[in-house]
Formats: sequence, structure tokens, C-alpha cells
Amino acid sequence: MAIDRIWSYAPDSGHVEGQDLTGFTVAATDGTIGHVDREAAPHGMRHLVVDTGVWVFGRSVLVPAGVVTAVDPQARKIMLACSRSDAKAAPRFQTDSETRDREYLTAVGDYYHRLPPRETASA
Repeated sequence: MAIDRIWSYAPDSGHVEGQDLTGFTVAATDGTIGHVDREAAPHGMRHLVVDTGVWVFGRSVLVPAGVVTAVDPQARKIMLACSRSDAKAAPRFQTDSETRDREYLTAVGDYYHRLPPRETASA
């Protein structure tokens, strides 16, 4: 995936502009990682903040919109093009201010951009 596309939903992802994804279940290629806490798009860097619950000890992870492979509004589920361990190993998300920090967001985008392509999870 091109680095400039990491911050945009793919046209074939099923994402509908203006759709509220808060509360949707987020699934990696090998299982659920959590639920969407919120969306943001500072500096044109659109992403999801995913609450991982007890899976990563109450930690949240930031996922660029370009990692989303499918949005299923009926099932309220989002599928990602990465594994659970990939999401867990991403640059650590610690404070809300990081969702507006261009340097942090660039590091997250670079990390996901370098991941090898994976098979997508089924809905």
C-alpha cells in the first residue's frame, strides 16, 4: 500500500463517508483486537483509536484508515490487513494528544506501511 494511501479508506472497503464507526468490533487477520473508541483525521491523517480492553491490558492502539480492508455495517465489524501481533507491536499510543501529533502519526503510518501484505479476514 502506498504511504500516501495509509491515511485514507480504500474505495472498496465499504466505508461510507460520514458513517459513525464508534463501537464497531475491530478484527485483525487472526482475531478480534477490540472496539472503535473514536475516529480522527488531524493533518489529513485519518485513523481509528481502538480500545483493546483486557487483550493489551487496557491499552488503546491507533490504526490508520488505510489498514481497514472492510467495513460491515450490519455486523458492526471492521476488518484489518494486519495481525493481532502487528497491531500490538505498533508505536505505543499513550495520550490523546498523540492523535494530533504529526510526528507520532507519521511513525505509525510508516510502521503499518512497512508490514507485509496479508490475507484479509472474512466478515
